[in-house]
Amino acid sequence: MQPTLLIVDDNKEILEFVEEILGEEYQVIKMTDATAALETLRTSSVQLVISDVMMPVMDGFEFCKRIKSDIECCHIPVILLTAKNTMMSRIEGLELGADAYIEKPFSPRHLKAQIANLIANRNMIREYFAKSPLVHMKSMASGKADEAFLERLNDVIVQHMDKTELDGEYLAELLNLSRPTLYRKIKAISNLTLNELINLARLKKAAELLAEGHYRIFEVSNITGFSSPNHFNRIFYKQFSMSPSSFIKSKRGGPDQ
Repeated sequence: MQPTLLIVDDNKEILEFVEEILGEEYQVIKMTDATAALETLRTSSVQLVISDVMMPVMDGFEFCKRIKSDIECCHIPVILLTAKNTMMSRIEGLELGADAYIEKPFSPRHLKAQIANLIANRNMIREYFAKSPLVHMKSMASGKADEAFLERLNDVIVQHMDKTELDGEYLAELLNLSRPTLYRKIKAISNLTLNELINLARLKKAAELLAEGHYRIFEVSNITGFSSPNHFNRIFYKQFSMSPSSFIKSKRGGPDQ
């Protein structure tokens, strides 16, 4: 599926121009009002926002600030477009959490390269997290709000690993989020389903315990809630391309357990 971009500008001609540039590679949502755009971000799956800075009612700086401080959408990259070319304007945008700052008039090629790079970088971060046994979930965060959310999410999963009712409804209640919001945010940050992320968090906790060296493999399997050591071995290998015993060797140089 094509990534979805939200373009916000009070100038309809600019919206049409940007859509013409990007429409073949991306799904484009066009909006002229930043306040309404915030509501769209809370209900739609958007991979990146492009916003003008100079807009009535709510300017691009305030719009960016609200995106980056809202737990429901703070993970979304933001590119600011502006005719202001002063260093102070650029610094202000970046300090508010903007991921890129492009001056008008802009090169279509430059804009497309920035978008592609931001999306590709997020994908590389997700892949690194998924394939690295000891990399924490918060490594996928794009800001402080996301980092706090992911740290809390990981803690809640680890604390309740042994509970059969550890599902979306249960997690959403513990995190004080609606279930659709939780599902949408997890998918946007990690490109995983909730169940896939729960299982990955359990595997990473297992890797942490194995690296510490206080438990044998079958004990770690039980602690982290897997049905059997054989099942644990299979999915550990599938996720990290190494067996638990090989992982132990790589960390401690000790014998298989």
